[in-house]
Amino acid sequence: MDLIIETPADARKALRDVISEVARAVVGYEQTIFDFMVALSAGEHILLEGVPGIAKTTLSKSVAKAMAIDFNRIQFTQDLLPTDITGHNYYNQLTKQFEMRKGPVFTELLLADEINRAPPKTQSALLESMQEKQVTIEGSTLKLPELFMVVATLNPIETEGVYPLPEAQIDRFMLKIKMDYPDEDDELTILSLKNLFEEEPQSVMTRENVLQLRKLCFNVHAHRSILTYINGITRATRSRENVELGLSPRGGIHLLESSKGRALLSGRPYVIPDDVKAMAHAVMDHRLMLSPEAELEGLTAGGITESILSEVPVPKGDFGEDKKR
Repeated sequence: MDLIIETPADARKALRDVISEVARAVVGYEQTIFDFMVALSAGEHILLEGVPGIAKTTLSKSVAKAMAIDFNRIQFTQDLLPTDITGHNYYNQLTKQFEMRKGPVFTELLLADEINRAPPKTQSALLESMQEKQVTIEGSTLKLPELFMVVATLNPIETEGVYPLPEAQIDRFMLKIKMDYPDEDDELTILSLKNLFEEEPQSVMTRENVLQLRKLCFNVHAHRSILTYINGITRATRSRENVELGLSPRGGIHLLESSKGRALLSGRPYVIPDDVKAMAHAVMDHRLMLSPEAELEGLTAGGITESILSEVPVPKGDFGEDKKR
């Protein structure tokens, strides 16, 4: 019988099924897969940071496989051109006409591998697609697939041959997820699996299920006090002396959307303050631009986020009481 996701309980079960399937190829990283699913449920994009060789690409491919959605990968390099991403018009010698050749951006899950290796002009080729889910090629605007999502990877130790991401692009990524080395037991399991025949993840969801997830995520209830709480956190980032650039309104929206996604995948139809606090670092840390003085003092974006969370009053009460009928 086909899977139908109609309730938060269904969404929670689907999450467990995805984690179980991805575990065939990637050991550990359950929290990373959870956050991945949060972004997918909200229809937003992810920055995935980790050193080489910890399965960032394998994780992305496995999640796409488990949900039966299309997957493309672009290796970003210094000589990559914007048209290598979006596509271009070319002259067909056989038909004597110009035809459009669509680029790899026309997919449902796009892995932008080592995105900061390409110059800003090439990186900016993703701006329109990430915000509008469309691409303009030589004056023609084309819609991208409904499920379009970007997962961009970063190597935290690279300093040469890389370019900083423009602030406008950073702000379009809902979450920045950090993948650390696996723990000792997980790494031993990885070695054991490589000593056996490797199993491929099987599809446990469909495109229709992903659309059902997104509809449920949108309908997760956020009490007025939760909206006030998120607004208080957002505005607090802009009044800090040691923060040059705080959260944009889009950042506040992403904090709300990710909190809804966490509530849904936890099996709840409404947001609680713990959802907001749990998603705050992944939403906020990569957006906060600290002043030079703050960096000299050893302050970090994560520390600023933690400080703000400790200062903004946490709402109390029944957060599902005024749920929309």
